[in-house]
Amino acid sequence: MNRKQTLETLIHDLKQDENIAHWHEIEPEPAKMREMPESLDHRIQSALRERGIEQLYTHQYDAYNEVQNGNSIVAVTPTASGKTLCYNLPVLQSIAEDENSRALYLFPTKALAQDQRSELTEIIDDMGIDIKSYTYDGDTSPNIRQVVRKAGHIVITNPDMLHSAILPHHTKWVSLFENLKYIVIDELHTYKGVFGSHVANVIRRLKRICNFYGSDPIFVCTSATIANPKDLAEQLTEKPMSLIENNGAPRGRKHFVFYNPPIVNQPLNIRKSATVEVNRIAKDFLKNKIQTIVFAKSRVRVEIILSHLQELVKKDIGPKSIRGYRGGYLPKQRREIERGLRSGDIMGVVSTNALELGVDIGQLQVCVMTGYPGSVASTWQQAGRAGRRQEESLIIMVAGSTPIDQYIVQHPEYFFERPPESARINPDNLVILVDHVKCAAYELPFKQNDRFGSMEIEDILEYLAEENLLHHKGDKYYWMNDSFPAHNISLRSASQENVVIIDQSNVADHIVIGEMDRFSAMTLLHDEAIYLHQGIQYQVEELDWDEKKAYVRQVDVEYFTDANLAVSLKVLEEDKLSEHDSTTVGFGDVTVNAMPTIFKKIKLSTFENIGSGPIHLPEEELHTTSTWVSLKEDKDQLGTKTMEQILSGISNVIKHVVPVLVMCDQNDVHVVPQIKATHNNLPTIFLYDRYPGGIGLSDELYKRFEELVTSAENLIRNCPCEDGCPACIGTEHEASNAKELSMRLLRRLMEER
Repeated sequence: MNRKQTLETLIHDLKQDENIAHWHEIEPEPAKMREMPESLDHRIQSALRERGIEQLYTHQYDAYNEVQNGNSIVAVTPTASGKTLCYNLPVLQSIAEDENSRALYLFPTKALAQDQRSELTEIIDDMGIDIKSYTYDGDTSPNIRQVVRKAGHIVITNPDMLHSAILPHHTKWVSLFENLKYIVIDELHTYKGVFGSHVANVIRRLKRICNFYGSDPIFVCTSATIANPKDLAEQLTEKPMSLIENNGAPRGRKHFVFYNPPIVNQPLNIRKSATVEVNRIAKDFLKNKIQTIVFAKSRVRVEIILSHLQELVKKDIGPKSIRGYRGGYLPKQRREIERGLRSGDIMGVVSTNALELGVDIGQLQVCVMTGYPGSVASTWQQAGRAGRRQEESLIIMVAGSTPIDQYIVQHPEYFFERPPESARINPDNLVILVDHVKCAAYELPFKQNDRFGSMEIEDILEYLAEENLLHHKGDKYYWMNDSFPAHNISLRSASQENVVIIDQSNVADHIVIGEMDRFSAMTLLHDEAIYLHQGIQYQVEELDWDEKKAYVRQVDVEYFTDANLAVSLKVLEEDKLSEHDSTTVGFGDVTVNAMPTIFKKIKLSTFENIGSGPIHLPEEELHTTSTWVSLKEDKDQLGTKTMEQILSGISNVIKHVVPVLVMCDQNDVHVVPQIKATHNNLPTIFLYDRYPGGIGLSDELYKRFEELVTSAENLIRNCPCEDGCPACIGTEHEASNAKELSMRLLRRLMEER
């Protein structure tokens, strides 16, 4: 019998599984509606009726009215709640009233921009008005670009394109900037950390150019759930915002399940691999033709799961019906995958958080997460990809062995009762600010005493003049360098240049298959590394570090690679210091030197180490900010080896707690233990921002140090292992009481705060 099972049957079977740690059911909710606003143009109303929309959800109605009253807004509602009408209605109304009106839409990714344009085009066609909307990104052909600049009522782009292609050439966009009524910023919550800090400065430049052309646009922002949407929107745009959060969209029944893999080694509390369990769980849904999305945390993990799943279900539904989706894929490939998901030709997709955003990928019924995504906000975003059409849906989070995963499944109330985190940016980070002042000066000269947004920048202008980048004449500063500053500034990474990945499997035809930032390339694209792309394995034949090119060739091997990074730190300046009897907590500037040392070959099926090799790459240096804690306790009491292991164990726990506390990616803050710090010769744990100049994360950790330490101690204490395991302090400990020693040390840190 090969009868297909329904989602209902599979949910019933899953409830019997002894590895379910927690089952949370979210009741369905009906829609809350309002009649169409009387002022809304009748052509827009009839276009909406064509699409079956007779009334508006409460949040859409309030957003429209607030914008009509001339206020900038931020609308915050869950995934798939019709946020697009919050900005499309006022924009279309304004163009219906005045054909010279213009709007600029900003989406964080090209995929999202393309997706939103197709939806907008359908409404415009039904309205029967000649409104021209265009996407303007790296894929837009030169002949179309000219049309967009001159005639585009609605220009849809991304921050990178605005930064490098539109603002520097604003003289070609006069009709846009003179008549700009609305700036739409979608997926606001993605503008956090380094990326958000850069984008805030791009918006300062955009407002400066609007001001030059005599326009003062209203901002319409939309966001998934975060703790501080109004603050973030105001920081990003430097405009007062009205908050719209009365969600009126209906919701289907959701089952949210925490699954903890079975223990395979009792004393060490080692569990079965989350990846293996994800493959097994996803296979059951895919075999029954239930559309499923699997989220994994890294590019490598996406490719490992993808190749296993394609193998497991190829007889049932064919390997082509499961695809990967992540950063580094080329646009054409991504569009094809999105179309396949919407049409139902693709049954499953394995993705990094690239699909957390609102790209319309149709009606997925099941979402499986490989491990905790790292924040409450991110987890709800991923969960929102299932059940987008008010039908029953299932979300399964399969816990890994990491400390935070185990903490979450054992304390589900932490997740379900906790509000989402705050998103943080630091637009005034000196490295980022100076970069954008350069770009702004290229776009328009600065006058003496001009501000850049809310910032006084006279010192920066004088410094750039001394460096011969600006020319000071009269009361103005003019750009005088030959180079084009925006070209060398990446909004998304600390390093200025990406490494391009070139496939040379076909001797006659070398093709670019992706790209990667420099810091990641050190450990993922070194010589002999195995790079995975769309389930295909490539071996790196050569990494040309100077030219930023990695040459790869297709291979078929039974392993993947993982590299070690040796890190040394020096404190340059102590800005804040808090002295206690046996500890010192500090914050200040540090310099970090990182160098990849060796790589390991790890077998795909069993994850065992089957070989290693050296990596020959130059050292990278980074000046940033850090918080650190030094222990004055005499390490001779414990022995250097034991102290080293305890520092390493506590660092392992802290590393997993940090992203949850300050809403950042796991790679944004690095945690490094040193048995003898150079500035004070004491055992020290450093927590540093992995970006030049820092972006305020380690400073936030200094302020919330007590909370950080309490969370770390709770996590170790609640771990069911006997004396250290992968879910808390790790396993390699000489001292038999390493777990107790780690907790004692953390408790002392708490008592002394």
